[in-house]
Amino acid sequence: MPPEKEIHELLNANYPPDGPGAAVIVVKDGQIILRKGYGLANMELGVPIQPETVFKIGSVTKQFTAVSILMLVEEGKLALDDPIEKFLPDYPTHGHTITIEHLLTHTSGIKSYTSLPEWPANFGKDYTVPELIDAFKYKPMDFAPGTRYEYNNSAFFLLGVILSKVSGGTYEEFLQKHIFDPLEMKASYGYTAQRIIPGRASGYDKGEEGYLNCPYLSMTHPGGAGVMSSTVDDLARWDATLYTDRLLKPESLQRAWTPYTLKDSSSTYYGYGWALEECAGLQWILHGGGIHGFVCIAVRIPQEKLFVAVLSNNTGAEKTPEELAFRIVMFSLGKPLQEPQPVELPATAMERLTGVYEIHPGEERHFVAKDGKLLHRMPAYHYEEPLIPVSEIEFYPKGNVFYRTRFVMDETGRVTACQVINPYGRILDTARKIDKPLPE
Repeated sequence: MPPEKEIHELLNANYPPDGPGAAVIVVKDGQIILRKGYGLANMELGVPIQPETVFKIGSVTKQFTAVSILMLVEEGKLALDDPIEKFLPDYPTHGHTITIEHLLTHTSGIKSYTSLPEWPANFGKDYTVPELIDAFKYKPMDFAPGTRYEYNNSAFFLLGVILSKVSGGTYEEFLQKHIFDPLEMKASYGYTAQRIIPGRASGYDKGEEGYLNCPYLSMTHPGGAGVMSSTVDDLARWDATLYTDRLLKPESLQRAWTPYTLKDSSSTYYGYGWALEECAGLQWILHGGGIHGFVCIAVRIPQEKLFVAVLSNNTGAEKTPEELAFRIVMFSLGKPLQEPQPVELPATAMERLTGVYEIHPGEERHFVAKDGKLLHRMPAYHYEEPLIPVSEIEFYPKGNVFYRTRFVMDETGRVTACQVINPYGRILDTARKIDKPLPE
């Protein structure tokens, strides 16, 4: 059984009682092992988080969108290989065939609206559906459909629109009628901008001098990509249902939990609305979510009948919900995560890693040895973080032992590339070192 004491200590340390926190649930073999709130749902009123507290769940919404689409597939109302212009006749596909499956698997090549540089300036703007689609549909494709995986909120927004067109109602009405009501998910919601929701948490970010109310985001933006709010209880109820054929046939769910294969035969490690990993000899079916002031994750380990959900209104905590859920699962498997031991490196060891690394043409990472530290910069995102060495070639971001950056050398000892390694031991991407000087 999962060690409750160790899990409580982990969560209490991450979410002190006087700051924003999280609701957490751990279910094993249908039995609730842990169900508890940590920290505050509302800092200004001093309201503590309860297990019943409602959180925005961001991209965890995507699995609900995917299951809804598959329900329509089973009813014969659409097919996975249908081109999207069948439902969106004025959508410019730039000479490509973009299918429903491409949208489900983040392989469409459509520009994701959340990556557009103009998007942050419009966080507070209320969009109609056509207006939001117009914001990205005329942008050049990032790649040919099926040739690359690139996480894509535009794709799931379009899936929500297609779901609405095919079903004859709104996206939220479909969820309510076909999922929330039948499963008695009484604290789950779609579009929630003005609705009074009992127990709804406020979202917080962390600034230099403490916590701040998160910036406002119009909930006309997320749609099928991330509009939902829910509780740990409702997500556990949802997870339990996925062991049955109540919503979908087993073969449909199995397809959703099978990684999509690109045209070059490589795996995306993503199915339909779920990320798919392997760790400790087990399949992990999971998805995280992040939306202004909120961050969360839901993980299912089918072979162990284990489910863990961490829903948080604290985007600035030391450990992310993903790391906490990973640690809780490993605790439960009797394989607690070992902490890395930082090492001291001479300046020369870090200087040879300095340089420009390219993931795709035009997508750069910069590594800079400065003041005895190695800094990682991603200029396109105005992003910088210090890296802590655990060896001469492996580092982790400061405050996050979860992900690693590993440098690759040839037989002469020359640095040729860097890799990002996820907690499951998988290489997420590789950036080759290019002969280009760092900018001043």
